[in-house]
Amino acid sequence: MIYSSAKDWRDAPHKRVLFYGMSGLGKTHVSNMLRKSGAWFHYSIDYRIGTRYMGELIADNAKAHAMRVPFLRDLLLTDSIYIGSNITFDNLTPVSTYLGKPGDPSKGGLPIEEFRIRQDQFRRAEIAALMDTSHFISRAEALYGYPHFICDTGGSICEWVDGDDPDDAILTELTRHCLLVHIKGNDAHRQELIRRFDRAPKPMCYQPEFLDMAWAEYLRENKCLEDEVDPDAFIRWTYARALAHREPRYAAMEKWGVTVTAEEIAACTTEDLFVELVATALARPAPTPI
Repeated sequence: MIYSSAKDWRDAPHKRVLFYGMSGLGKTHVSNMLRKSGAWFHYSIDYRIGTRYMGELIADNAKAHAMRVPFLRDLLLTDSIYIGSNITFDNLTPVSTYLGKPGDPSKGGLPIEEFRIRQDQFRRAEIAALMDTSHFISRAEALYGYPHFICDTGGSICEWVDGDDPDDAILTELTRHCLLVHIKGNDAHRQELIRRFDRAPKPMCYQPEFLDMAWAEYLRENKCLEDEVDPDAFIRWTYARALAHREPRYAAMEKWGVTVTAEEIAACTTEDLFVELVATALARPAPTPI
């Protein structure tokens, strides 16, 4: 780790952290709080994905839908209108809309093969965005003069790394530049996330092996064909299973950094409180080393 002790962290003139964990546990909340304090650069992986690595795919998908409407088609072909996505830190809907949901086309579903293609596009985009972290650390300081740095990752980071592999390329690169901070939830948090997702199911990215297993099991359990799957029903059915699948993968990553609870993060209402929380986490007994 780049900070060997609580004192090392407190005294560091440049504090650099990377948050990871289940979506909805406070990563973006604490990132926004630190950014608003004025001394922290906020690097959002999801924002980078949607602007740098998938922006053209998202815009082209919107144009393809617009081309089906004669009025819009004529305007597009004459360059009379422009179609683009309006992604912000607080509105990443264009990314999830592009990812889509597999199933019945009449209910807005994608053919499973097209869904797999978009999943792989997101996987490659997320890995590229993660590997851009050191570039943004340098950019934040050289261009804007920020002394401190936050990398706010998406919930699927654990799908592309192996925390038990001491030579994992992504984790090795990230820990060279940042202190990895796992924001960990409990059973109550997981149940609340499931309830929240059930009310408003949103597309997410899955490890390919997990998706294949879940898709086959859903078809078998519900005795349906691929184009008969209700897209929202499938991702609701899959969500709790995806959380259970990710939990040990997050746990394996803990050896590369420190862990704090969602309650501890929620209590961080100032920069000073956050600095002390990380110092406390660094002073805790370390997990089994990799």
